[in-house]
Amino acid sequence: MTTTTRSSDPIRSFFAAIALGAGGLIVGTALVFTTQFAVVSAGVELTPLSLIVTSLILIQGISFGGVALLYSRYRGLDRSYFGVSIPSLRDIVAVVLGYMTALGAVFVSAFIISAIGVEPGSNQVTEIAAKDPEVLLLLVPASFLLIGPGEELLFRGVVQNRIREAFGPVPGIALASAIFAAIHYVALTGGAGGRLVTIGILFFPSVVFGTAYELTDNLAVPALIHGAYNATLFTIAYLTFKLAEMNPGEIPTELLF
Repeated sequence: MTTTTRSSDPIRSFFAAIALGAGGLIVGTALVFTTQFAVVSAGVELTPLSLIVTSLILIQGISFGGVALLYSRYRGLDRSYFGVSIPSLRDIVAVVLGYMTALGAVFVSAFIISAIGVEPGSNQVTEIAAKDPEVLLLLVPASFLLIGPGEELLFRGVVQNRIREAFGPVPGIALASAIFAAIHYVALTGGAGGRLVTIGILFFPSVVFGTAYELTDNLAVPALIHGAYNATLFTIAYLTFKLAEMNPGEIPTELLF
């Protein structure tokens, strides 16, 4: 991992990291609402597909990427700070191992939660997919093209690196993972308890992404792991919807972490 001078004000670095992560989401959400309001005001009907596409482009693409770009410009950072390169054979092995670990972690967590009878929060994507499961097929390639790269650039390249500068690698991974999981609260539906359960589950794959980044010093590695992880969950959800023949009582809310 590229090293930088240890921050003289750890508390400032920590809250700056939170602000950067939350700021990316807030700006993206504002862009989505503004765009959708303008479209509806123009008399154009929003379909489930258009909702997903605008959200992906404006949040994971423009907002997350824009915040990372502004941050790097503000601090005078270049690409080497983020560690972006074509994956080596060692990196590919890390991607495979990370993918298996992330999926294993979330499935084991989901199984335990189900066994003790706790109801997790549901991702809003599930509600959109209930109306049109085909949107999940769009999310499979989008996981590699926008979701994985965009979220990892902001939360590993910016947030984790900023915390790492002040506290070191292990706190950097843990705190960035907690921030990443926590911002999903607004993307979930259900009670506060259920949302917190889902956030707790999300923390574990996030730790995998952060660890892979720390060990390989290549942002492409967690981006690929994240993309493959999400693509797998979206594929499973799509197949489950189809097998359930869109039975409202069989909506696979637990699959879309």
